[in-house]
Amino acid sequence: MRFATYTADCETFYGAVTDAGMIALSPHFPDWPTLRDVIAADGLPALAVAAEGKPVTHTDFTYEIPIPNPEKIICVGVNFPDRNAEYKDGSAQPKHMSLFPRFPRSFTGAERPLIRPPENHTLDYEGEVAVVIGKAGRRIRPEDAYDHIAALTLANEGTIRDWVRHAKFNVTQGKNWDNSGAIGPWLVPFTDAAQLDDARIVTRVNGEVRQDDTLARMMFPIREEIAYISTFTTLQPGDVIITGTPTGAGARFDPPKYLAPGDVVEVEVEGIGTLRNTVEDEA
Repeated sequence: MRFATYTADCETFYGAVTDAGMIALSPHFPDWPTLRDVIAADGLPALAVAAEGKPVTHTDFTYEIPIPNPEKIICVGVNFPDRNAEYKDGSAQPKHMSLFPRFPRSFTGAERPLIRPPENHTLDYEGEVAVVIGKAGRRIRPEDAYDHIAALTLANEGTIRDWVRHAKFNVTQGKNWDNSGAIGPWLVPFTDAAQLDDARIVTRVNGEVRQDDTLARMMFPIREEIAYISTFTTLQPGDVIITGTPTGAGARFDPPKYLAPGDVVEVEVEGIGTLRNTVEDEA
């Protein structure tokens, strides 16, 4: 079962995704106005039951990011060995993972354009798996980390490359341009460790494979990410952790292959789905 947040008829809903369209479920759960509330109440199984036998309610809709206004979106940087080697600084695997925040406004939904700003045209793609926290926790042990995941989704962690170089130790300003990245298209409930441990992530630009790797090769596995992050901050239901991108981002080609208007970017993980976005210049 897949669950999405979407807009139809000038109203925002959440519902079950089918091949024929959306089954609106939010009207049936007034105590859970958003998927963030559903996650906090451990309500995904109830949504699955409610969707059974119901007709499609919307065939014309626009995807939003699945979790509206999460308290935290935390991204893990440089988390594959080949990605570390791309920096050509001779460094071995770091002792601790690199982290940075992103704001919800920096992401758009699936099938919507990534926006290239007029100030700088080095818009780049980064295909990643994102985990949505379902159970709050602090100082979570790695062996317990998966118990705190409610659902999985995908992210294109779009980046304005020149702006991540504006300061010595910080990439925040290059990572938070409005609508420069995407999350979606939907949430897939997390039920089995194999959904992550055996996952292969592929990113295509205009049909050309640019990134292709397995999550098993991460320098900091997702269990360790959850444990490390929860050491310094309490993870809350609806928080999103974007887990790291493989080698092959546009900045690392010679010459770089940055995104331009008209490009189509797809991030695919079997068992989760495909996140597809076009690219447009800011109006």
